[in-house]
Amino acid sequence: MKTVLITGCSSGFGLEIARYFLERDWKVIATMRTPREDVLPPSERLRVLALDVTDPDSVRQAVEAAGPIDVLVNNAGIGVLGALEGTSMETAREVFETNTLGTIAMTQAVLSQFRQRQAGVIVNVTSSVTLRPLSLLSVYTASKAAVNAFTESLALELQPFNVRVSLVLPGRAPETRFGENAQPRMQGAIPDAYAGLAQSVFEDWAKSTAVTRALDVAEAVWRAANDPSCPVRLAAGADAVALAGSR
Repeated sequence: MKTVLITGCSSGFGLEIARYFLERDWKVIATMRTPREDVLPPSERLRVLALDVTDPDSVRQAVEAAGPIDVLVNNAGIGVLGALEGTSMETAREVFETNTLGTIAMTQAVLSQFRQRQAGVIVNVTSSVTLRPLSLLSVYTASKAAVNAFTESLALELQPFNVRVSLVLPGRAPETRFGENAQPRMQGAIPDAYAGLAQSVFEDWAKSTAVTRALDVAEAVWRAANDPSCPVRLAAGADAVALAGSR
């Protein structure tokens, strides 16, 4: 029986990924900043651990508590929506600390066990906005694009040790709490000069019919974890697949 450790499981993609692996008889270590076992179905194969990917002590403690794992899914992330001119550097650093450096820290924390066993898979969840950048998402897109580059370079670096590294790029997912979670970082992020642009962007999003389901992302992560022949990049969701095919 294999074990997967997933970050950011309190809602959205991470929660669906945890459910998906549980349903397929894996041992699942679901991590979140504030542990809540009630969001997942009870199972003897489930452990819920506290983890803040921006805190080195929290990363070390969670990885030690998890023990040997077969797959790491770096899903934890935060959003920010706004014009760069209205986005504070404090907010930009917060986004990079979680989305980019948090992914790097978690990956580094498991590499020793993967290298020594000559086995293991790392799946990093980023975003399709790295395929087609959108207005008002410059900082968020930059944080995810950095993970793309990190992943593709690391995949080459770890080939000699039989450790695979993959990217899953979800599209826009209205059913997740991205917008809600981004609200605390949006104070003053859209200055009056950008109000017209913001309205246009929101109207375009409202018209879009091709979206990504959390299940699409879980399926892509499952494939990345289990199919050695899959490409490093996997688009997840109808809109993401369409974007990937147009490049």
